[in-house]
Amino acid sequence: MAQWNAYYHNDDEEEEQEDGEQFRDYKVTGRDSLVFLVDASKEMFVKGEDGQPSNFDLSMQVVRSVYTSKIISSHRDLMALVFYGTEQSKNPSNSFKHVYVYHNLDEPGAKRVQEVDALQGEKGARLMEKTMGSGETSLGDALWCCANLYSDIKLRLSFKRLMIFTCRDEPHGGDTAKDRQARTKASDLKETGVFIDLMHLMKPGGFDVSTFFCDIISPDSEGELGLQLEPCGKLEDLKKRVRAKEQKKRAMSRLNLSLGEGLNLAVGIYAMAVPAKIPGSVKLYRETNKQVHSKPQTFDTQTGRLLLPSEIKKAQVYGKKQIVMERDEVDSIKKFEDPGLYLIGFKPIKMLKIHHHIRPAVFIYPEENMVKGSSCLFSALLTKCSEKDVFALCRCILRRNCPPRFAALVPQKEELDEGKVQITAPGFHLIYLPYADDIRTLDPPQFPSASQIPVDKMKQIVSKLRFKYRSDAFENPAIQKHFRNLEALALDMMAPEDVEDLIMPKVDQINQRLGPLAEEFKDLVYPANYNPESKPTTKRKSDEKKARVEVSEEELRAHVQNGTLGKLTVPVLKEACKKMGFRTTGTKKQELIDALIDHLEQHSR
Repeated sequence: MAQWNAYYHNDDEEEEQEDGEQFRDYKVTGRDSLVFLVDASKEMFVKGEDGQPSNFDLSMQVVRSVYTSKIISSHRDLMALVFYGTEQSKNPSNSFKHVYVYHNLDEPGAKRVQEVDALQGEKGARLMEKTMGSGETSLGDALWCCANLYSDIKLRLSFKRLMIFTCRDEPHGGDTAKDRQARTKASDLKETGVFIDLMHLMKPGGFDVSTFFCDIISPDSEGELGLQLEPCGKLEDLKKRVRAKEQKKRAMSRLNLSLGEGLNLAVGIYAMAVPAKIPGSVKLYRETNKQVHSKPQTFDTQTGRLLLPSEIKKAQVYGKKQIVMERDEVDSIKKFEDPGLYLIGFKPIKMLKIHHHIRPAVFIYPEENMVKGSSCLFSALLTKCSEKDVFALCRCILRRNCPPRFAALVPQKEELDEGKVQITAPGFHLIYLPYADDIRTLDPPQFPSASQIPVDKMKQIVSKLRFKYRSDAFENPAIQKHFRNLEALALDMMAPEDVEDLIMPKVDQINQRLGPLAEEFKDLVYPANYNPESKPTTKRKSDEKKARVEVSEEELRAHVQNGTLGKLTVPVLKEACKKMGFRTTGTKKQELIDALIDHLEQHSR
């Protein structure tokens, strides 16, 4: 059975590779895990100015947001919620005081979202005071408890992350023994592959990271954001910072970038934007309501016998002959060279035109784990290309059995916003260049040119309606409605939340910006009393029908003898069949030709 599964799995992979236009999903080697370690001290429940939510409410809203997003994007990831600095204790064997494990490491679900909702607001503060309370703080014990949560998981974890939410820069109040214990346990966690991040919140007098937490968090070894010095005071800023940290960046492919003979570095290929889609339906077995998994198998059409892999061949018709090839022969024909990027030279960026963009670009970043020194060499190449304003021209082979393409590596520098959050990452955009036959020459229809007066008026209209476009400012209303309905169903809501269609034009703002410009343009272009909303008059259909071409029986026999019956069109062949008094159920041209030949042969006998 293992051989059958392996064979058919490889066959599916080959069909995907034949497409050659899209990347296959990354190979999953384990599950991601995320532990929220939230401070439950009294300082966290102090409300902000002007009735702003407390730091604890901000933390719970972010936890809920990550829970719901994980349910949609990757429901198999493991998540946990742990409070430290509590009066009550709840953890395995209750061996750690003032540590309350609210959620163990497990897959997120609707019940967990409801439990997090119960901790928000005034009712949530009273529930926290009743069930957990606020007591002494020992961050070392909390980190030790989180380490035990990871060790108790028997599943394979591909990535482990721990996020600390607190507004206290000195959680132990100057207790050097507890500080030393926390630093030691944080070091042990980092050695086991756990990344520790700090999501520090606003406090009176400011949050000084250098006093304690700079030794707790993980270094910026992934090329990510590292430690942010400024604390978060707004929900959107905190969500943005958590969103940038909580998901592991996965490479769709890892290739060698050859800069010359004997000079190679490793790079990973990443998709900067992926279209959001509604998940497909899942087939369930009617009696047990369990998911049904399909497995393709190949049978002989004549005998119905299951074919073995060695009995399946591939064929290509060439010169009216069927050429049968083995699977190894097909693979060798498709293979051009080993996958990788091969540097050809450099060209000025101004030579790269807009019409050269024929498919979505990808982003490449160095992979230090594959080839040591890749980051240093990659950084030097990026710096020089940016200084000289050039792009690198490469020959690109993305996967095995994938045809080679020419690609341009366009440099991009790192950019940070006011909150020191990374907007654009440093690296190269890989843009696929077209071949000569990919670009078509079109002959656009000729229309009369407009005069300069309406052109100037339209320029004023366009300048008034311009705005700064951001892709994240527009959500797909159909997808949002789909997941809102699922959320309402899972959380037992009375009705789903309303979805605002951000794609619809804001007519009031448009009219306010334009003022009288729209009417002035309409008066210049359209004739008097013109109503663009009126329906155009439909033309009457002509009663005349196209004359049908009729072919006599003698002409048909002559076509059969000369072998030119296939030159007649399908309507002519159908009309000839009706004229001879018989009908054919086939609509294909070859079926009509065969029926005519059989009919003529029978009548000639």
